Amino acid sequence: MSKMPNIKIFSGSSHPDLGQKIADRLGLELGKVVTKKFSNQETCVEIGESVRGEDVYIVQSGCGEINDNLMELLIMINACKIASASRVTAVIPCFPYARQDKKDKVGSRAPISAKLVANMLSVSGANHIITMDLHASQIQGFFDIPVDNLYAEPAVLKWIKENINEWKNCTIVSPDAGGAKRVTSIADRLNVDFALIHKERKKANEVDRMVLVGDVKDRVAILVDDMADTCGTICHAADKLVSAGATKVFAILTHGIFSGPAITRINNACFEAVVVTNTIPQEDMMKHCSKIQVIDISMILAEAIRRTHNGESVSYLFSHVPL
Repeated sequence: MSKMPNIKIFSGSSHPDLGQKIADRLGLELGKVVTKKFSNQETCVEIGESVRGEDVYIVQSGCGEINDNLMELLIMINACKIASASRVTAVIPCFPYARQDKKDKVGSRAPISAKLVANMLSVSGANHIITMDLHASQIQGFFDIPVDNLYAEPAVLKWIKENINEWKNCTIVSPDAGGAKRVTSIADRLNVDFALIHKERKKANEVDRMVLVGDVKDRVAILVDDMADTCGTICHAADKLVSAGATKVFAILTHGIFSGPAITRINNACFEAVVVTNTIPQEDMMKHCSKIQVIDISMILAEAIRRTHNGESVSYLFSHVPL
């Protein structure tokens, strides 16, 4: 890859490994940045090199200590902006607060925190956002700056074809109605059937009753979703699929958050494998759960950065994995 002039890539502390992989892929060094905390837990960021007139990309995922990492990102954007960077792009593989994207109940007093995060990013000085598999693609409309919402789908299709021998006889399953669009798109491109599970919730993070719509008997079932947090839904769904006659159950998730009892639940569930991307670091999770496998998406983000920097179209990445 030819040397790219006036581009700088910085990594926040949420996922340094991914930042390094992106920089390596682009043949660049990560920019020098020191992030530290004062004893009162205030975040302090020092950008260790000149960014004047540069095209700056800051990689920070919404995971781990979410609020600290979000604050660190805002401060890094602002630090680059007031140090005269010509353009600052926030590369946020997993967008924080994306689930708080609407008011659920009529007249509820629920906040729309995803919009608040969008405002904070804009006010801090971001000129452009690159993210992946937003929980709801309408979140792009919360911004008045360009947002590139990349898809893990091409990488997922590639993984299915390379790792599931009987993929031609599988059913792609959405664990809830919200993911129907994502699942039908994958099923169409593999030319296989899809099914969905309708769930009724009484309160957040707890599932009540599940109804399977579609046929999985004597087939491999592949659950696909954008994120798994406590994993209650997908583990329930896996049980439902096995009782409906599925021969094997895989789960493929873009963002493996795996908080609370998630790992215990996965270990006890009947998955062949739970496949996640590395939008969130998974090293620790993999130590505690042998079923977790990781698809590396650093090349998708790196290619998006390269194309954005060179003023090329990014839409190629919606249907292809860069080689």
